[in-house]
Amino acid sequence: MGAHYCEAYRARSRAEFVSKIEGGLQELEETNYWIELLIDGEIVASHRLSPLLNEIQELIAIFTASARTAKTKK
Repeated sequence: MGAHYCEAYRARSRAEFVSKIEGGLQELEETNYWIELLIDGEIVASHRLSPLLNEIQELIAIFTASARTAKTKK
């Protein structure tokens, strides 16, 4: 996800920026999925991973807003 942000920051066009941000969103969603599997499978206690899940949700909101803003700007 961090690499996608760096690439988006250096994007040469708005379309490239959106593409990199959306790539980061995919990585965040996949990470969220795997962490939920760890919790559901009782491999790691939920109280240990809930702060990480919260941070992932915050990053998803930020990346979603960034992509949406970039798409609507003229």
